[in-house]
Amino acid sequence: MESAHSLLAQYFGFDQFRPGQGEVIENVLKGHSAAAIFPTGSGKSLCYQLPALALPHLTLVVSPLLALMDDQLQFLSSKGIAAASIESTQTNEQSSAVMQGVADGSIKILMISVERLNNERFRKFISSVPISLLVIDEAHCISEWGHNFRPDYLKLPAYQKQLNIPQALLLTATATAQVVEDMGRKFSIQKQCVTLTGFYRANLNLAALGMPSSQKLPYLKDWLNQRQGQSGIVYVTLQQSAEMVAQALSRAGVNAAAYHAGMDSDKRKSIQNQFMTGELSVIVATIAFGMGIDKSDIRFVAHFDLPKSIENYAQEIGRAGRDGLVSDCLVLANRDNLNVLENFVYGDTPEASAIDFIIEEISQAAAVGTQWEVLLTPLSNESNIRQLSLKTLLVYLEMLRVIKPKYSYFADYRFKLLLPLSELLSQFDPQRQAFINAVLDSSDKAKIWYSANFTKLEQLIPDSRDRAIKALDYLHQKQLIELQSKQLTQVYDVYSANINDTVAARLFERFSIKEQSEINRINQLVDFFDSESCLSLQLAQYFSDHNLTAPCGHCSVCLGQSARLPKPAPLAPLDDLDFIAVSQQAITKLEANATPILLSRFLCGLTTPIFTKLKMRQISGFAQLEQYRFKEVLAWVEQNFNR
Repeated sequence: MESAHSLLAQYFGFDQFRPGQGEVIENVLKGHSAAAIFPTGSGKSLCYQLPALALPHLTLVVSPLLALMDDQLQFLSSKGIAAASIESTQTNEQSSAVMQGVADGSIKILMISVERLNNERFRKFISSVPISLLVIDEAHCISEWGHNFRPDYLKLPAYQKQLNIPQALLLTATATAQVVEDMGRKFSIQKQCVTLTGFYRANLNLAALGMPSSQKLPYLKDWLNQRQGQSGIVYVTLQQSAEMVAQALSRAGVNAAAYHAGMDSDKRKSIQNQFMTGELSVIVATIAFGMGIDKSDIRFVAHFDLPKSIENYAQEIGRAGRDGLVSDCLVLANRDNLNVLENFVYGDTPEASAIDFIIEEISQAAAVGTQWEVLLTPLSNESNIRQLSLKTLLVYLEMLRVIKPKYSYFADYRFKLLLPLSELLSQFDPQRQAFINAVLDSSDKAKIWYSANFTKLEQLIPDSRDRAIKALDYLHQKQLIELQSKQLTQVYDVYSANINDTVAARLFERFSIKEQSEINRINQLVDFFDSESCLSLQLAQYFSDHNLTAPCGHCSVCLGQSARLPKPAPLAPLDDLDFIAVSQQAITKLEANATPILLSRFLCGLTTPIFTKLKMRQISGFAQLEQYRFKEVLAWVEQNFNR
């Protein structure tokens, strides 16, 4: 570890590691796969940044969000460490320069999104580069039982093997014991190489106050006015709430602005920059804000609405007090938006008929061959399954050995020449000139754009597709052509023997179990706040942190203010509503597609692909019953649907 300490001083200017960092780095430098479960803001990134300097080859970092990558790249650049990312907003020249730096070894750290590995061209490129370490940021995303499961993360263990990467490092702040075990098993990490530093942070004062919705805004105004000049975040559930709360706070003299995914990206970036520089004190945000925000002097985080889960709460309060100074974390708690939180969960579960549609598609493909080709967006629209849920369904089908990913490709390769053909060809020997000519001659040409036609090319030169893609990619890197690839197509092998009458039922049951797991997560959240137990101790126990064994002494419960969550105001009985009045326009618009589940989703404001296609948000009745529980709305719709 002597060399690690010298690198720590030379590049990062520190003379000692934070808790856990030294242990993780030692495991990595000894050649082991490892996991670091550290609280938000406690230095997980150093666990890969320092080893990357000592390891012989590339360190490949998979991160879920662009903002996370941008912040870390700026930090690495400031330390003189050669790091870069490849992402879709780059120009041809920028991505070509990065790929050249990775290929010649001058770039030590490459950051990508998990989706980048679905890119056929990128996989062909990166497979030719020796890689020492695969780093997976926000690694809890790989667990089905994590709070932010992402199906593409499930493919990472297979990619590690395909790319011959000898070791992996998993980083996360929010993983329960079940999730840690799941992560470790998928990457074959020995238990002694899992480092969990403890979740408790003594500088965070946690408080939960139970109050009716009508009192929350006046209380928040007073609370923030006592913190004038301090930086902080107020979290809300809905986009319209962000706008409403921000406007109310501004009128009360608080320097606040809204931030949510429905805003123009330039406006979001501007607001974020103002917050980072201190020009703006308070951001009122949905969970769209915060990932990758590394502002050390955030003095408070307030939750105007209940967070989505205990994991989300932990992640969001973790953005406060990263400088180690005392910071306040407040939750204004009641049960008013519990139905909305629950209903988000129900929006993700595919209908049984939609799963049947997918199974039928696979069966038809198997009847004419052994392969099934999938374009995600059209299949999502045809089956009326949200894309994330469809990806999850495809992963489940892999687990049941109905399908097996074979390869993916872009159905559409378009390119244009950036200099005259004769000048382009003159840079190659006669044999390569002949192949480039064959690619051009077989392509379909418009005015200046060519569309590669691999079927026609393979009639001239058998088995030439891979070679043609590599050639086009090379020409693009050398800035001789501009290349665009579209319509990612995933090709699966189909095992028709495993398609039987029970598959669809088993898949629907699996989604139902996952759905119930998410509902349980919400109930755990309510129990967490509506409790007479120390909030800090509960949080530590939830994340299997055994370092805190007694009440913290400074949370609201320890100070004698247990939160008792008021029940919501009673809603009008559904049977008192006029079913025809609220649903007739939707039924007319949906026509033959109308089902009780779809109509209930419409009334609860839950979007689906068919709603987007038919512009159902504009129809009278959309989200009219969003405050009601989805299950109750569904029962009411089923009762009235065929009358």
